[in-house]
Amino acid sequence: MAGQRALNEDEFAELALGVDSEFTRLFTGVPGESESECEARTDAAADVLVDLRREDPALAAFAERLMDRAPVPLRRPAVIRRTTSVERVAA
Repeated sequence: MAGQRALNEDEFAELALGVDSEFTRLFTGVPGESESECEARTDAAADVLVDLRREDPALAAFAERLMDRAPVPLRRPAVIRRTTSVERVAA
């Protein structure tokens, strides 16, 4: 891979570790994913991490760092509408 430059973390991971953006999304999540999607993804990530710790400790450490830096919350925040009340105070 001589002569190639990584312009961002995803490209670095691909060049240095041989992983693609799908791998990183497994550990970081996808903005807007539902709660059930998040649960399924984190379950799969945990299973993959068990194998990585045994087979490729450096890659496992990278995956754990990805999990630690995952954006929180991954889901879009709920919109909360508040009504304001006006109180009149006698002068």
